[in-house]
Amino acid sequence: MTDTQTASTVAPEAPAPAREAAPGVVHGLYTEGEPIADTKAPKGPIEARWNKRKFDAALVNPANRRKLTVIIVGTGLAGGAAAATLGEAGYNVKSFCYQDSPRRAHSIAAQGGINAAKNYKEDGDSTFRLFYDTVKGGDYRSRESNVYRLAEVSANIIDQCVAQGVPFAREYGGLLDNRSFGGVQVSRTFYARGQTGQQLLIGAYQALERQVAAGTVEMFSRHEMLEVVVADGKARGIIARDLVTGEIETHLADAVVLASGGYGNVFFLSTNAMGSNVTATWRAHRKGAHFANPCYTQIHPTCIPVAGEHQSKLTLMSESLRNDGRIWVPKNAADCEKDPREIPEEDRDYYLERIYPSFGNLVPRDIASRQAKNVCDEGRGVGPKVGDFRRGVYLDFTDALKRMSAEAVAEKYGNLLDMYQRITGENPYEVPMRIYPAVHYTMGGLWVDYDLQSSIPGLFVSGEANFSDHGANRLGASALMQGLADGYFVLPNTIRDYLAKGPFPKLEESNEAVVEARASVDARVQKLLSINGDRSVDSFHKELGNIMWEYCGMERSEEGLLKAIDLIRGLRDEFWRNVKVLGSADTLNQSLEKAGRVADFLELGELMCIDALHRRESCGGHFRAESQTEDGEALRHDDEYAYVAAWEWGGQDGAPILHKEDLVYEFVEMKQRSYK
Repeated sequence: MTDTQTASTVAPEAPAPAREAAPGVVHGLYTEGEPIADTKAPKGPIEARWNKRKFDAALVNPANRRKLTVIIVGTGLAGGAAAATLGEAGYNVKSFCYQDSPRRAHSIAAQGGINAAKNYKEDGDSTFRLFYDTVKGGDYRSRESNVYRLAEVSANIIDQCVAQGVPFAREYGGLLDNRSFGGVQVSRTFYARGQTGQQLLIGAYQALERQVAAGTVEMFSRHEMLEVVVADGKARGIIARDLVTGEIETHLADAVVLASGGYGNVFFLSTNAMGSNVTATWRAHRKGAHFANPCYTQIHPTCIPVAGEHQSKLTLMSESLRNDGRIWVPKNAADCEKDPREIPEEDRDYYLERIYPSFGNLVPRDIASRQAKNVCDEGRGVGPKVGDFRRGVYLDFTDALKRMSAEAVAEKYGNLLDMYQRITGENPYEVPMRIYPAVHYTMGGLWVDYDLQSSIPGLFVSGEANFSDHGANRLGASALMQGLADGYFVLPNTIRDYLAKGPFPKLEESNEAVVEARASVDARVQKLLSINGDRSVDSFHKELGNIMWEYCGMERSEEGLLKAIDLIRGLRDEFWRNVKVLGSADTLNQSLEKAGRVADFLELGELMCIDALHRRESCGGHFRAESQTEDGEALRHDDEYAYVAAWEWGGQDGAPILHKEDLVYEFVEMKQRSYK
């Protein structure tokens, strides 16, 4: 077995030699460690737990807050909201982002909406129903306490954002409007046309900039975190690179918060911004933070299909389009080359409405994605061929345009339809849109307890970077909800329990842990620049993405995952022998930036495959071909796999270590999901 790359504190990373599987290693791939548990969540009635935790958490008086410093990595909804809130509370905050402005964080790309249990439509919604829908949508692989808290604070988010001036859509009478998203039968999604993420991020950004002006937040844009400093067992800072000058900087604090987003770009092609990466959380993982459920990745059903081999990014079409657009393919494969307008109604298969009559086009994302793949695998896909198949289905607004005017459709979805037309050259008001599933979101992330603290004391993780709220599948419009819930309402109430133990002893840059962390960054940078091979960074990334999509994408199997692990190890070995990184370290160098990120993706990709291999069940976005019902739905095995898989870094000479956190359901009955 060839180990993943790892560095000593001063030596550059390089592949370890092949070795025999150690005793206790399962499949020669991983070992099983002691079980873990979340000890922070209170007991008792679920509706009382969050208030109890807030009351039990220690307080920090205003004078002491001024003596405490918190580093926050990431300025999306989770990081920006947390920095603004902690700055407002009086802490000293250092905020970091690799973009040239906090406003360019990937949260800005979210389109369709944000969930909240306000029941404005009087259609049966409630805090408990949002809690139930989220647990069910995640295929019963999330924590009850965390999900209920998310549902509970969701209503506060809307009030907060309205007060900030976020221009949510309104009905004729002036009340906030709602629409439906997949996996639910109520209207609880607040939206700002197709720009919801942008408008929410502007709200968080202005709150953040207010604190920058007040002097409580110090902003470090164009800085990338490359290492976490762990001293005396606690997270005490980060090592970052100034992406403009190339300078390696040390920043120390009393606590560190990672709000750096997900890792979907391990697949190369995804709806993520091209700079989105796993480096911040992966470097923390290598320092001792457990990585939970890495195989839980979400494939979004409503994306513009791949157009060619040289494409580097995919474009999301909001799930909100499924409110009024109908999804179909021809009943007969012979009709797939026809103009869709020439295919009569009786020859169209509205397959989601046929298979899932109760939810129709609003089934959860994992189900809609798999069914799109199934009809395309049957030879009934539409659009140009990709390999042996046509990878596309129709999203048709014909009925909506008959039911309401083109102006009304444009008012709700106009910017989305315009974006589709600009990218494809096709007018969706006249010709049905073509869509196909694409990698979008990652439910896995660093393991955290109820306080959002990782397995490293003092290291907190919020938003998509943690694993805690969505189980094996995220419902639409819940990412923005979690990001703002964590940033505005959860983290500020839980991190104070840790900070109340401070101020901690001052850490000097001469401290051994700081020196070692910085030396490891310097050595890694120099190693990447010194290889001077023949292949570009992008070529490695693209090959990794093809492996991940083929063998750890919408469908996984034991044979495919074992093959993927071997392929990734071989690719990683070649990367460290043959990658070519242009330029130097002491200047702007995007080739160097990408090389470090791809090196981390190569390690993460193997762990994702190992996690998918060990979980011999299907649940949510993790679909094992060997575990499905007679009608092709995901089949869980609750007697064996009702747990969080929290992986510990095994070191250069060790396999990853699996720690299991049992999932106990007291308020929701675990049962086979049905949306029929």
